[in-house]
Amino acid sequence: MQVDSVTYTVQTGEADVSTGEAFTVDTAVPLGSVTKPYTAAVVQLLADDGDLALTDLVGTHVPELRRAPHLTVRQLLSHTGGLPTGPDSDDAAALTAARYLSVHCSGRDAVCAPGSGFSYSNAGYVAAGRLIEAVTGMTWQDAVRALVLEPLGTVPAFLGDPTPKRPVARGHSVHAALGRVRPVEQTLAPVEAPAGALQASALDLVALGRALIGGGPRAVLTPEAAEEMRRPVPGAAPGVLADAWGLGLALFQQGAQQWCGHDGNAQGTSCHLRAEPDSGTVVAFTSNANNGTALWHELAEELAQFTGVQVPSAARPPERDRAVALPQCAGTYHNGTIEYRVTADAEGALALTVNGDTPAPLVCYPDLTCDLVDPASGQRHPGGRFLRDPDSGGIDRLQISGRTARRTVTA
Repeated sequence: MQVDSVTYTVQTGEADVSTGEAFTVDTAVPLGSVTKPYTAAVVQLLADDGDLALTDLVGTHVPELRRAPHLTVRQLLSHTGGLPTGPDSDDAAALTAARYLSVHCSGRDAVCAPGSGFSYSNAGYVAAGRLIEAVTGMTWQDAVRALVLEPLGTVPAFLGDPTPKRPVARGHSVHAALGRVRPVEQTLAPVEAPAGALQASALDLVALGRALIGGGPRAVLTPEAAEEMRRPVPGAAPGVLADAWGLGLALFQQGAQQWCGHDGNAQGTSCHLRAEPDSGTVVAFTSNANNGTALWHELAEELAQFTGVQVPSAARPPERDRAVALPQCAGTYHNGTIEYRVTADAEGALALTVNGDTPAPLVCYPDLTCDLVDPASGQRHPGGRFLRDPDSGGIDRLQISGRTARRTVTA
């Protein structure tokens, strides 16, 4: 955490439970989706240098996306391009970027028209990596290393490095009830690297956060470029993920302050970044356990209690009205290879099944938002919302955890 140009660090635990290696201030953790702001920063730097424009059509640089004729670079980085989330890592393991985009990002896979809505997409960042390679002639790894990591003073570390140049933590699965902790392996496909392959420490994330609010080395981002990344993009309504979205950045409104950052989960890790430009405050958290997100929320509450710094650990919870039945929302929705099946019982109460998994009850509200109910515990979690077609007014999309699916079958 950095406040008033003073950096405070705390670390505890083990980097690898199987070896007992201690977790240190330099230990790098698989960042998961917190990789995306680094990738977006590379694209912003290329735009700043005049190598591309944020208004460029992506297909002019990435041949595999020429069938998405209205998709711009800005929309790609802000998840407003209508691209699907992408296949599971296991299914993408043997794909090149060109094959991945050709197969999974054709026009028929679009979940909405570019610029008309938000849908969180790993595939979009596979495309961003391909864009970086096309414009620079460098691999994504070399470009992010040369343009962002090394200028920030971050020792590069990527998933799959056979000989990392710094201590790296393993992810862990924690079963609190049984007191069991087990190391887990990372499964990210190589083609998905621009969406989630970086490993870094909390201090490294603080350095990135400073750059994103215009306080880092000018060799990384000018204040103007940082402000561009933090600017809310039209059409980006991410639901439960954040209040708005910029270029690779989730945006959180806390009173008069707008914080930026990102959350990421890899196999058995949880990482979070928040930065606020007016005060210059940056807060970063890395955990090598699957229950780290709960600790992140607790940390944010304690910071508010003891320091007065109100860190938005998540989007503002919506104001809830009475629950209602929405049987008209029953149907089948698709986002790429993911199928969301919404069923209604005799009273109109809904349940959601994702790719045939155990159904989860939905508690719905008049504004078409809904909570997901954990079938095991009965606990409610803000899950998503149904969306209307702007022309017909009918329910045509479902957004769950920031991912939008098109209605393909009406129940």
